[in-house]
Amino acid sequence: MNKYCIQLAALLFSGICLQASDGLLQQIESLGTLTQIPKSYLAKGSQKSDNPRAIYFDSLPYEGKDTRTYAWLGLPKNREGKVPGIVLVHGGGGSAFKEWVERWNKHGFAAISIAVEGQTCSKVVNEQNKKVWEKHQWAGPSRVGVFGDSKQELRDQWMYHAVSQTILANSLLRSLPEVNEEQVGLMGVSWGGIISSIVMGIDQRFDFAIPVYGCGYLNEADNHYKSALANNQPYLRGWEAGHRLNRATMPVLWLSWPGDKHFPMEILKKSYDECGSANMVSLVPGMGHGHGPAWARPEGYAFAKSVLKNGKPWCQRLESGVLKDQTFARFKTDRHLNCATLVYSKDGGITGHRNWIQTQIRLVQKGNIWLADWPLPEGTTGWFINVEADGLIVSSDYHTEQSQPQKTLLH
Repeated sequence: MNKYCIQLAALLFSGICLQASDGLLQQIESLGTLTQIPKSYLAKGSQKSDNPRAIYFDSLPYEGKDTRTYAWLGLPKNREGKVPGIVLVHGGGGSAFKEWVERWNKHGFAAISIAVEGQTCSKVVNEQNKKVWEKHQWAGPSRVGVFGDSKQELRDQWMYHAVSQTILANSLLRSLPEVNEEQVGLMGVSWGGIISSIVMGIDQRFDFAIPVYGCGYLNEADNHYKSALANNQPYLRGWEAGHRLNRATMPVLWLSWPGDKHFPMEILKKSYDECGSANMVSLVPGMGHGHGPAWARPEGYAFAKSVLKNGKPWCQRLESGVLKDQTFARFKTDRHLNCATLVYSKDGGITGHRNWIQTQIRLVQKGNIWLADWPLPEGTTGWFINVEADGLIVSSDYHTEQSQPQKTLLH
């Protein structure tokens, strides 16, 4: 029997005791106890000497059957001593990506990219003559729309398994003799970003986190998320990341762009405002939505290296707002900032559908404090300021026409 059956029984017993007092949150957060090292197996066609190599690892039972998670696992080729690591979680339409692992390996990180819908990285043609990821024989549940399976028992819901797989991948990666268990981070793209936003408040072993696009407060987004989740009680009471974002003790990089149609700027801002640790925001105009843009941008790698070296992001955003019709934002960094850009819109509606205008603005340095300011264009409905250092973009808080100057959560 899969040893996680025993752990699951303990979790369920805990849940039964708590259900009378609406203990959904506690049941979800008890997934943080999955710290045992899962047993791993080489995938068919993969050799132990391969780097990266395809593997499976034991996961939680689904509908009474044992499951496994497919993944790519790789180590840096040239390394001395123990190396840092990162768990990589794909988004909708994705799978475990070998290339994603290889990119992090080149930056000196051990990496594991997991497939959270019971699939491999091979594609087959389905009955509708469409190419889809091949399901393996130990698959758990697949995602059903937007928390569309929330009426199922908690242990049979896709998000329950996706979160547990992410935590188990953390347990596996940090157990490797080549990996420094105190330096393992987390990165997720789109749905993987949603998963990361949830996991950040559950598994405090992560040393840093990089949610890309995905965030919390999905029920407040004026798009398909709101229509699906406005009355979804299991999501609202339990899965909403905002319930536990203030427990995220690791530094966080929120990486996205103003044109994202899935995750509007307002809910992204609400998520990073609630985050309980030093966090950094990078909003990259024209970035696009996808796995490729997420792993091609340099911000994630630079952020992770800075946290490992200094214990904090390389740039700290300070106050920003409007004073006497003048936009301003202050940043603190020892790096040289090349330029500052005001990114603003005069449109209304969902931020991802607006036209965003970029204007290079004044940037003044005083020691390691940098001030960017510029007159606020008439009719502006939303804006933020970007500063850049050698191709790395860091953003101020996002502001609307109703915004007031404020300090961030950084200390």
